[in-house]
Amino acid sequence: MEYLYLFLIVLGVNLLPAFGPPTWTLLVFSRIQWHLNPVAIVLLGGVAAMLGRYLLARGARRFRGRLSPRLRENLAAASGALLKKRSSAIASLALFAVSPLPSAQLFVAAGLLELNLIPLTLAFFVGRLVSYSIYVGVATVAEHQLGSVIGRLLGSPWSITIQVVLLALVAALPFINWKSILDRRASHPEDGAPTDP
Repeated sequence: MEYLYLFLIVLGVNLLPAFGPPTWTLLVFSRIQWHLNPVAIVLLGGVAAMLGRYLLARGARRFRGRLSPRLRENLAAASGALLKKRSSAIASLALFAVSPLPSAQLFVAAGLLELNLIPLTLAFFVGRLVSYSIYVGVATVAEHQLGSVIGRLLGSPWSITIQVVLLALVAALPFINWKSILDRRASHPEDGAPTDP
């Protein structure tokens, strides 16, 4: 029954656009508190986190329709710019997805930009399997010393600040006139001189 509770908790936390505790802390807590199988915890946590982030991005995509036409145009311009440099954009998103940084804002932005969610979600899943394995493995080895560390991390001012900054950046995304910025960049090469018509 603890496995079901853990799955539902991890899924719920990964549906939050901000301020949810890092999933790895929930997995480590369940390892220490409930003594669950570490391999099962990692797999279950990875699947639940992947599903939650995917659904979060899909929800953000549905929200896009409620934005004004001007804001949707801004998002379309940003999406077009990302897709124009597809290989570097995908590499950047994948790198972010596999990092231990908070990912909720990345998935909200991906949903708003109507990016292809499957590659991003799969990269996220693989990255989280690796990072969760490390965290749960360390927890298994040092089970008795991690309880106070997790408590300090959840309420840390740095953790809260990072969440607020990333949330503000995602909230600002539709309000930036991406078309104007991209047009200006296209009319001026990197050396600063305007291009000839």
